[in-house]
Amino acid sequence: MTDTPDTNSPAPPQPSRLRVAWDSDIAYSFRRSPVAMGAAFVTLILVLAAVFAPLVATTNPFDPASLNLMNGFSEPGVPNAFTGETFFLGTDDQGRDVYSTILYGLRISLFVGFMAVLFAMVIGVLLGLVAGYVGGWTETIIMRVADVQLTFPSILVALLIFGVARGVIPIEYRDQMAIWVLIIAIGLSDWVQFARVVRGATLVEKNKEYVQAARLIGRKPGAIMLRHILPNVLSPVLVIATISLALAIIAEATLSFLGVGAPPTQPSLGTLIRIGQDFLFSGEWWILFFPACTLLALALSVNLLGDWLRDALNPRLR
Repeated sequence: MTDTPDTNSPAPPQPSRLRVAWDSDIAYSFRRSPVAMGAAFVTLILVLAAVFAPLVATTNPFDPASLNLMNGFSEPGVPNAFTGETFFLGTDDQGRDVYSTILYGLRISLFVGFMAVLFAMVIGVLLGLVAGYVGGWTETIIMRVADVQLTFPSILVALLIFGVARGVIPIEYRDQMAIWVLIIAIGLSDWVQFARVVRGATLVEKNKEYVQAARLIGRKPGAIMLRHILPNVLSPVLVIATISLALAIIAEATLSFLGVGAPPTQPSLGTLIRIGQDFLFSGEWWILFFPACTLLALALSVNLLGDWLRDALNPRLR
């Protein structure tokens, strides 16, 4: 007598989304990479420090009412000769706590970096999709503009755009709009790499069967590009965005170091480094050293995360 299968037995429980994510290839690759885990930890600490700067900073360094000029040039960990106060990372020429200035400057640098990359990604992805899917003169014009822009260094393009925008904006609004002008300048200088990668991926995807099927059922070109092709070309875009974040932060620091970036009332890490350079050779090394180390740690950790993500999303390395 043969046993019949029990059709009334309960189905096995489905794994949770958290469990599925934990068992994914990317999570496994992340757990196997100590460099990626260390870079993610450093990036997370710096981002949290910037987000919660008003809570973890000792003072608001850009509030004139909280400053005491007698605390100026206090060495790290050494009590001030006049006030007796001790500052972990020292103070600058105006008596501002370097630790607090780094936290608030980190907020500006991260905000500009994230927004500039987002702006560049939106422009580059849209133009890349249009160039790859439509083709013809549209593709030629977009890619020739991209080729021309690639002949100039990104920092020079950002300087040009920043200068033109500052000339158009009225004087009374320049400091208020400086951060947004900086975001637009960096974003317009970095959209080319997104457009070129997305255009190449779109040329491959538009000839596949699922795109042909979408055309047959009457889907409009815009819907095909955004709903069908775009999700399949996002992997390289995420890698470029991660690496571009580090480059955007460095570009912002470079522009601020040159004096054409963040305004003095909202200094970023680049502005703090420029201020510290004025006192480097007079012995006040900490004013430049600690902001520079913070910028280096942030850019390096984000770059390492981008390198890991590139390898993790590469099917040939799985």
